[in-house]
Amino acid sequence: MDFETAALLRRGTVIPAHPLALDERRTLDEDRQRALTRYYLEAGAGGLAVGVHTTQFEIREHGLYRPVLELAADEMTSQRPFVRVAGVAGPTRQAVAEAEVARELGYDAVLVSPGGLPHLTTDDLLDRSAAIGEVLPTIGFYLQEAVGGRYLPRDYWRRLTDQPSTVAVKAAPFDRYRTLELVQGVADSDRGNEVALYTGNDDNIISDLLTPFHVRGGVRRFVGGLLGHWAVWTRSAVQILDDAHAAVAGDHAARARVEALNAMCVDANAAVFDVRNDFQGVIAGVHEVLRRDGILKGIWCLDPGETLSPGQAEELTRVQTAYPGLL
Repeated sequence: MDFETAALLRRGTVIPAHPLALDERRTLDEDRQRALTRYYLEAGAGGLAVGVHTTQFEIREHGLYRPVLELAADEMTSQRPFVRVAGVAGPTRQAVAEAEVARELGYDAVLVSPGGLPHLTTDDLLDRSAAIGEVLPTIGFYLQEAVGGRYLPRDYWRRLTDQPSTVAVKAAPFDRYRTLELVQGVADSDRGNEVALYTGNDDNIISDLLTPFHVRGGVRRFVGGLLGHWAVWTRSAVQILDDAHAAVAGDHAARARVEALNAMCVDANAAVFDVRNDFQGVIAGVHEVLRRDGILKGIWCLDPGETLSPGQAEELTRVQTAYPGLL
């Protein structure tokens, strides 16, 4: 990772999780996929995560992993510093191979998913991360159980942070206790200050960005977000992070602005992520917002059964009407 990109990652930025644009035949819509990448660049995002949960893990089964990463890489030609993140998943051999594809295409780091590997011990997961880290810098990932995650103890995060390839950690357990354990584990490592903390708690974004965590060696904070929620209304997300950074630096007006959005942001996320139906419509919810904004043509997913839940469209209309300033 070059110096300017690494500095941006440590300072903190907006990294949306990139969705997948399909047509009515559920095949890749290359034009809209490219347009979606350009939308994030023009909205002011400081990075993109491609090949992650929001991109649909099934891209691997459909032979779309390389094509989707390649389309995004072609568009991520910003002259400003920009963090290019690729998601890797599966057993060690598969994840390493995906990291090699990402390196070939010019990505800066990989987000290492722990999902779908219940047979692996925490030691196995750490060995897997180390192997992936031989290819590209890694971003650790605490994935919520509702979409395939598992409990990972404080010592796991210390040992992961000890690995020299770990440059950041994304906390997305959607659980305050587990988030605190992650921050404590990172701080326990002698490398703790070298590893950036990113929120993936889409249900608690603003609180994560404003909270000082008093841990070993002082205070740690989440500096940015790598979020599916920031795949929509991205320009607003950029302003939220700017205000959060200003608030932490002592700007009381910025703190008042961003705190006023906290409950609104949680409510909007509940509609997009389909919380009332255990996240069944999460991908389709993201697609529906982008469709309403004219960026996607439809909400098609690779799995025909993956669509909006009953009442979800009405919830999206409600929050879009209630919070025009947030969106």
